[in-house]
Amino acid sequence: MKLPYEEGSVFAMPLRNGGFARGVVARAPRRGKVLLGYFFGPRLETSGEATFDDLHPNLAVARIRFGDLGLIEGRWLIIGRVPSWNRADWPFPDFVRRDPISRKAWLVRYVNDDPLRSVSELLSNYDDLQLLDSDGLSGAGAAEAKISKLLASQLH
Repeated sequence: MKLPYEEGSVFAMPLRNGGFARGVVARAPRRGKVLLGYFFGPRLETSGEATFDDLHPNLAVARIRFGDLGLIEGRWLIIGRVPSWNRADWPFPDFVRRDPISRKAWLVRYVNDDPLRSVSELLSNYDDLQLLDSDGLSGAGAAEAKISKLLASQLH
């Protein structure tokens, strides 16, 4: 089965509170299933409002490892490609996993080509990794909820 997306695909993800967020598929293993995506605000009223010229990895509001079901089912609409897509410009970021009870944190790194395979987990100071996205794997619904909440909080 040919997947409806590839690295560099831009998609419109419906938000729980209405509107859309833009996302970019940054890593898509051949077998699909789990992808790495960069997500962007601001919230758009319609997917037709989406622009591509401001999609830059440093401007992403979140980087998430997520399941591809929203794209497979067509709920997340493929709306184009990043102009002049270059994988090297969209690195696989480091993530952080925190245990609030023990106040321990781990810097988590993944294989550049596989969002399912971590290559290292380094114990770090709990408060030192505040700017990193949390490690975890989100299904399509959880990713929608996370980005919806994040973009809603940016309105206030």
